Amino acid sequence: MARFYGEVGYAVESESSPGIFTSSLLAVNYYGDEIKHSVRIQSSDKINDDLVPSSQVSIIADPYAEKNYSNIRYVVLHGVKWKVTNVDVQRPRIILSLGGVFNG
Repeated sequence: MARFYGEVGYAVESESSPGIFTSSLLAVNYYGDEIKHSVRIQSSDKINDDLVPSSQVSIIADPYAEKNYSNIRYVVLHGVKWKVTNVDVQRPRIILSLGGVFNG
């Protein structure tokens, strides 16, 4: 199991004017462990095949992460922003499953 220190991105909504909400991303750095890191090549009808990760990262949750785990959108792992597909809360840790490149 490899150590992890990296950026986790949250979607944060704020009211810019009465009745109008805008969404922005908030990046927070966390310590944790890289539980699993593997990449599968998926054939498709595109010119280039897709790389689909089946990686998991376990972070040590702070109070903000415990309160806002449903807003986690991406994790930066090995220099790439990966989309979070599943969040599993196992206090004091949160396990994040990654599945595709984040395009936000």
